[in-house]
Amino acid sequence: MNRLENTALVERNEPQTGTPKPSISLIDAIALIVGLVIGAGIFETPALVAANAGTVGGVIGVWLMGGVVSLLGALCYAELATTYPHVGGNYYYLKRAFGQPIAVLFAWARMTVIQTGSIALLAFVFGDYASELFRLGGYSPAIYAAVAIALLTMLNIIGLRQSKGLQNWLAVILVLGLLLVIVVGLASSPASVGPLPSDASPTSSWGLALVFVLLSYGGWNEAAYISAEIHHPQRNIVRSFLWSIGIITGLYLLINLAYLRGLGIAGMADSQAVASDLLRRVLGEPGAAFVSLLVVTATLGSINASIFTGARSSFALGQDLSAFRWLGRWHPHPSSPTTAYLLQGAIALTLIGLGTFTRKGFETMVDYTAPIFWFFFLISTLSLIVLRIREPDRLRPFSVPLYPIVPIVFCAICGYLLYSSLVYTGIGAIAGVIVVLLGIPFARHTT
Repeated sequence: MNRLENTALVERNEPQTGTPKPSISLIDAIALIVGLVIGAGIFETPALVAANAGTVGGVIGVWLMGGVVSLLGALCYAELATTYPHVGGNYYYLKRAFGQPIAVLFAWARMTVIQTGSIALLAFVFGDYASELFRLGGYSPAIYAAVAIALLTMLNIIGLRQSKGLQNWLAVILVLGLLLVIVVGLASSPASVGPLPSDASPTSSWGLALVFVLLSYGGWNEAAYISAEIHHPQRNIVRSFLWSIGIITGLYLLINLAYLRGLGIAGMADSQAVASDLLRRVLGEPGAAFVSLLVVTATLGSINASIFTGARSSFALGQDLSAFRWLGRWHPHPSSPTTAYLLQGAIALTLIGLGTFTRKGFETMVDYTAPIFWFFFLISTLSLIVLRIREPDRLRPFSVPLYPIVPIVFCAICGYLLYSSLVYTGIGAIAGVIVVLLGIPFARHTT
């Protein structure tokens, strides 16, 4: 029996997991990943990176390093997604590598902390910038955030075609807007060079700069959750990773060059809103208003894509666990995991309420999600090594080059970022850990 026949036999012996159909093109996948990754990060983190990197070469180097690290991780995920195309993504990889209990705990964490917390985090950023354009009273950011989550959840429930169409247009508008910022910055007169702010410590903060950079690159791994719905997955999954990370890295390098030319290293490091400051310097207040519109577009795209991919792992959990069987329903008309969408939206709205109560919505959600995210990112990458050892005859349409060096290096990076997220986060991280621990009884009683 050859490897292909052996793989087919394994698949026939596995239980069926639902009825999602291939309906996502390569362009759709690229738009999804670009929309997920280029959220608010590139408008928030460049100032922090400049303050910690300290030099022009350091700034460009650390952003380039972020692209390389993301590429290493994408190569690992490309092997997993092409070898095990499944709507559950990481849930399915962990299930095969470490067993059902770990997979269930991950799905619980994603449903209650990782993905819903990320949706709430992005919604708070959307609310902050939308409120700069038109304020809705004292709780304006929370109102905008809640409305965005509710409307985009309903859009995804209505159907895949509508969600894909919105995502593609938002991605196009975002990229064109970023290109305009790049052109304006590069065409502007060079800023005067001044000393870094006194609180910057470039000689000892490269690691922290990389943490901020990788926060801005985060989200490309969500492509694993569309592996069962993309046309020709063995070919298009790898292409979607490579194209999207290439586009994102190129845009990030160019926009940082624009910031450096228009504001200088000291101006970047001292800025509270680096893109707004750049366009305000060149175009005046209309330029700052344009940046607010651009951030609103970016965060809407990220929220929509996060809602779209987040419900897939909850659906996979419902397929396997009797206590959540109601989540494992895939409605054919429209084609969507409707109940998973509704639960995800309800949890995200609850987190919006909690973030509003603390009055530090964005910071609270970062603390809440970061340690859990990096922990499961680490063991998801470890699953690649485990599955290589456990299933050596499995047909792998794409194999990680330089195995096992690439996955080991990426695991080490994930471990460092897990450590950093624990060091730099506050009480929100404790809340996230407690919520994940509440899922242990479900993980211990899998069916």
